[in-house]
Amino acid sequence: MRTCVIFNPTARGDKAKRFRAQLDAIAREAALKLTASIGDARKLSATAVEEGYETIVAAGGDGTLNEVLNGIGDVANGFARSRLAVLPLGTVNVFAREVGIPLRLNEAWEVIRKGHEIKIDLPGVEYQSGDKRERRYFAQLAGAGLDARAIELVKWQIKKMVGPLAYVFAGFHALMGPPAKIQVSGHNGCSTAGLVMIGNGRLYGGEFRLFPKADLRDGLLEVCILPRVTWLTLGRCTPRLLLRRTLPVSVAEMLQTDSVQLTSDMPVPLQVDGEMVGHLPASFSIEKNKLRVVVP
Repeated sequence: MRTCVIFNPTARGDKAKRFRAQLDAIAREAALKLTASIGDARKLSATAVEEGYETIVAAGGDGTLNEVLNGIGDVANGFARSRLAVLPLGTVNVFAREVGIPLRLNEAWEVIRKGHEIKIDLPGVEYQSGDKRERRYFAQLAGAGLDARAIELVKWQIKKMVGPLAYVFAGFHALMGPPAKIQVSGHNGCSTAGLVMIGNGRLYGGEFRLFPKADLRDGLLEVCILPRVTWLTLGRCTPRLLLRRTLPVSVAEMLQTDSVQLTSDMPVPLQVDGEMVGHLPASFSIEKNKLRVVVP
């Protein structure tokens, strides 16, 4: 199959440096499209679909992956015409971990070369971006409230120095601000929350199994609702997160549904696959077995 790799040549970090060293070898087997700014990966992947490339590779982190995914979706019948593959170059690479893609670049490229494909569910969200309503697909996870605020506060310099711990520091900072008040509806009831996370797979933030019952092919969204997020909540969650990589059952309401709506009377940020995209209100849905993915 014809393969196109979408890569940000200005990406920093050891993995990106090693990838640049392998560009000549990869260029003998695939087309390379290099980004220059935010949003380019989406445009370039859409162009690659239109040009007939059957495998579109996101060479980057979860943010790059999300852009490539949405670029495929921007083309008519894009998900039938092309499939998604990943070279994990990011800080956390949650989706790559979820589907078992090796984090070593040579091993991940070998997975792409072998081309084994599965179909998984494809979640999407409609949300507010300025004065417009936007729609965006996501591969792994979306969140509203504290975690989105933490992503909004992450500083690149700190992320470069300490990696995933930058999100922990930003989370502490976010806790000092006013709590979000989110109304969750569409699951045969209505809840009020300070933090809501919407998942497709099991993992959050790396190896934390936020949704242990998740199945990428069951046609259902996983929803984690925390009524309040305070320092006390953090103290209750931390030991189990560190020891077992899961949340205590008592702190959150967990549910499965094919659609859910989040609203708020205050400005509440929304993140998708680890990138800030807009604010509530937001409506989530899922399409069963829509996305073709190259996996081991």
